[in-house]
Amino acid sequence: MSSQSIKLYNQLANKHFKKTVNFDLRRMKLALSKLDNPERKLKNVINILGSDGKYSVLNSLKSFIEENRQTTSAYISPSLKSINERFWMGNRYLSYNEIKKTIKKIENLKIPLTTFEALTLIYIINASQNNNDYNLVEAGALFAKDSTNVFDFPKLQAVVNINKQHLNFVKKKTIDEIILQKVGFLCNFTNIYIGKQNSKNEKKIKHILKDNLSKKIYSKNWKIIKKYNNFYFKDKNNLIPLKNLKILSKGLLNNIAMAIKIALDMGIKKKVIQKALPKLVFEGRIQFLNSGKLRKKLKAGEKLLIDGCHSDVSGKNLSEYLKTIKKNKYGIWSMMKNKEPSSFIKQFKGVFNKIYTVPIDGEKNSMSPYTLASIAKRNSINASPSKSFSEALKKITTKQKKIICVFGSLYQCGNILNKN
Repeated sequence: MSSQSIKLYNQLANKHFKKTVNFDLRRMKLALSKLDNPERKLKNVINILGSDGKYSVLNSLKSFIEENRQTTSAYISPSLKSINERFWMGNRYLSYNEIKKTIKKIENLKIPLTTFEALTLIYIINASQNNNDYNLVEAGALFAKDSTNVFDFPKLQAVVNINKQHLNFVKKKTIDEIILQKVGFLCNFTNIYIGKQNSKNEKKIKHILKDNLSKKIYSKNWKIIKKYNNFYFKDKNNLIPLKNLKILSKGLLNNIAMAIKIALDMGIKKKVIQKALPKLVFEGRIQFLNSGKLRKKLKAGEKLLIDGCHSDVSGKNLSEYLKTIKKNKYGIWSMMKNKEPSSFIKQFKGVFNKIYTVPIDGEKNSMSPYTLASIAKRNSINASPSKSFSEALKKITTKQKKIICVFGSLYQCGNILNKN
């Protein structure tokens, strides 16, 4: 991460803001009230929430809207390479100076906000000064008392796949509680899109939403089909080829399909969507690094792949993609302490020749590589700890043709992108 980004994150970690997660909307609502409610100036707000797929749905929808010659602001979490990536303002990212000035403005409110609440305020304050056609907002860990749940009448709310991520944030450590926290507090006066879920979770979602007055559109209303070795989006009225050479997994294609359905219902034409599809790129999501400094360190037959997957569902998505590649595969695995490493790494049994476990640069809450290696071994996976990504890469690289896959953390993917 750039030195300017680190300085700004350090500023957000000072005495004015608390890095610990504390779900309580009272602080946000007080801050917004003192700022004369800038959130009310954002038109056509689209909330995107859930466990896996928020970024790819948001990014796809943003691309379709902009291809339609309309403007968007966008708020994402986390950023990969720099803090600016969190804040898209229609035709550019916020500058470091704009972010710094906004932090000072928020500090002057003298409200003990969390870091994520401060980041959300940075977005809202600046987005309110731009008259964009749509405002796309990615939720944090949950939604009930998430700092992004402050818009009274959103244009629509999109719920991506929900799974057992974020159990550490709820008192009842159950998937039922996670689902309740994410969908039990959606708006009653909007359109709600529910992305692909497992059958049990979808049944629970339907039960929670049965009294919600919004129009509800479930994933049965669209699907992905495969014809002649190509994937297509299909709904009642449309068949759209999913032409993109960089989107490599069915999981990501499902997220794109959800965004297509939303875009079509918003009135965006099929031909506009087809024009935007080949341009989609999801950094840190099953992404090959085909150029750059790290690529130069590899031998001719080696390829470097990064994926920030850190849940069972996203891990399974990467695993299924890797199984389609008939080459030797080596992994470099990192993970944060608040994740579920044992159930996650089970998804990769039989996939890698060997895994090297490494810490995440700059993250105090990174799991020890020795702990991760031990967990992998308990799951019958060949693994060894390394002190760093660079050390692991040196151990792996040879003249043998192979895929080197960095996985388990979006933060680590951001580090790799910056190294590259």
